[in-house]
Amino acid sequence: MKRLLLTGAAGGLGSAMRGRLKGLAEIVRVSDIVDLGSPASHEEAMICDLGDRAAVDRLVEGCDAIIHLGGISVEDKFSKIMNANLLGLYNLYEAARANGMPRILFASSNHTIGFYRQDEYLDHATPMKPDGLYGVSKCFGEALARMYHEKFGQETALVRIGSCMERPKNHRMLSTWMSYDDFLSMIECIFRVPRLGCPVIWGCSDNDTRWWDNSHVSYLGWHPRDNAERFRAEIDAAMARPEPDDAVAIYQGGPFVRDPIFAED
Repeated sequence: MKRLLLTGAAGGLGSAMRGRLKGLAEIVRVSDIVDLGSPASHEEAMICDLGDRAAVDRLVEGCDAIIHLGGISVEDKFSKIMNANLLGLYNLYEAARANGMPRILFASSNHTIGFYRQDEYLDHATPMKPDGLYGVSKCFGEALARMYHEKFGQETALVRIGSCMERPKNHRMLSTWMSYDDFLSMIECIFRVPRLGCPVIWGCSDNDTRWWDNSHVSYLGWHPRDNAERFRAEIDAAMARPEPDDAVAIYQGGPFVRDPIFAED
């Protein structure tokens, strides 16, 4: 690729992946709503509010592919979620449509299905059960991407990220964890496969206790290699297991199912 766009580059996951993308494109255009520091020799840095249609048009222009991690990534006030995750995503897809429809990796979330129990094994066709306004915004994002695919042919990978971080932090994450290396290998497969379509992809490593079935996207050639099980003893020693009647131990969305709706000012 000539130019790859990474939105949300100043966030936790964006910051972790930013330095790992150098080999995917000649130029990596990094963007966020805050200062991104000095760009590396292979980078272009652009500050952009996703709610600003003209700014998003400029952001997408000249890009061959997009990794969209931008937006609100936790439960928050609806006004904030609406600007970044609904309006902002619409702006991104319209900008992509006007600029040759570069393939998109959309960071969806496990919180689209957070009210399923942890003893249920889900596939890509399982109906959504969002666990909050953030989860609802990701349901919207998946629906928007699907419409742009069916109507215009825009290809998008709908990646329902579990817990993508250096290491799992609690017992729930032993099922939801995705390593940075496995995410990077997924990204490589998404942009390499000749025909992508608009698949749901569960974003987790090869964990012994995973809850999600990715057999429908075997055509991507993605084979996660890491397994959260190697952290189990460490987590057991660091913290007590949640009580059996705690939402964290019952629902796949964990604490999100009990989080309150944030009041507006």
